[in-house]
Amino acid sequence: MSVLVSTLAAVNEPVALPMPPIVFGLIAAVIFIALGFVTWSYRDVANRHPQKSAKFASSHDVHGHADRTGADH
Repeated sequence: MSVLVSTLAAVNEPVALPMPPIVFGLIAAVIFIALGFVTWSYRDVANRHPQKSAKFASSHDVHGHADRTGADH
């Protein structure tokens, strides 16, 4: 235990960051905004081809009955 305490006591200099702390927050914000834009760009994708979505809706049971994969359970 004394080795741990002496090691922690000897390390009293803070580690210098490679850039100011605000830059880390700005980088995180830019990444978050970019990922949000990617998510936003996929909005309403199913309705871009109404003939395909109508065909899919007519061929699949929409009333909650079991389908062939059992995925609704």
